[in-house]
Amino acid sequence: MDLRGTDLRYVLTLHLALHGPATVVELIDALDYHGFCLRGRPSKAVSDALRWEIEHGRVHRLGRGRYGPAYIPRSTEYRIHQRVLALRTAVVAERRAKRCRPPQWYPPAEASNVDRGGARCGSSYRAPASPGPCWPTG
Repeated sequence: MDLRGTDLRYVLTLHLALHGPATVVELIDALDYHGFCLRGRPSKAVSDALRWEIEHGRVHRLGRGRYGPAYIPRSTEYRIHQRVLALRTAVVAERRAKRCRPPQWYPPAEASNVDRGGARCGSSYRAPASPGPCWPTG
């Protein structure tokens, strides 16, 4: 999921508030870990987003490429937290949609009704006998 604008600022600000001071590289790694992507040069996108947060007093610049949390009003922190939770939920749903698509059955040219072949989740191997954890068994 691509992050930019307010969403990027909120994710970075909440990360700093929860985990303390971090470098730009650590913030980029945290975004990647949580499934977020940045367009263009990631280091520039992060520093630009944090510059706006510095101007509003929610983040402190501790040194070159290093940032730390500042005071965030309770109502603002609540709003940021809710937005970040919604973004993380969207990332999880996106990952599940990519991983757990329903199987597409393409019977081979000389297959009986017992032996059915097909692709599962975009790969080229044969579908297993049981549908696996992604699909209901009942």
